[in-house]
Amino acid sequence: MKTRLAISLAAASLLASSAAFAQSTTAEGAANGARAGGEIGGPVGAMVGGTVGAAVGAGLEIPNAVLGGIPRGEPSVVVHERVVVGEPLPPAVVLHPVPNYTEYRYAVVNDRRVIVEPRTRRVIRILD
Repeated sequence: MKTRLAISLAAASLLASSAAFAQSTTAEGAANGARAGGEIGGPVGAMVGGTVGAAVGAGLEIPNAVLGGIPRGEPSVVVHERVVVGEPLPPAVVLHPVPNYTEYRYAVVNDRRVIVEPRTRRVIRILD
């Protein structure tokens, strides 16, 4: 019973955490999920955490066509806060549509192109 509770807690914490959202690949999601699950539920928790983390990571992978479709040359906005994956951009940053991919936006912040989820303004990936 304790193991089942630990597994449930591990899975819930992975899904709810901003760290899980910040995964950019399936492999990173699996590795981080296994580590977090193992800390909470031991070997069984690691297995469940790895599976959940991989699923979250796979859901957040960005197609290569999106990465290649983001133009260079947009003026950069200076932001004094750290720009990190999983955190929202400040409201002053203008988001531009990604050509042919309406589910993404991009911005150029501190001379780096970033891909953003438009509804929440959270950074999904930092390109340069």
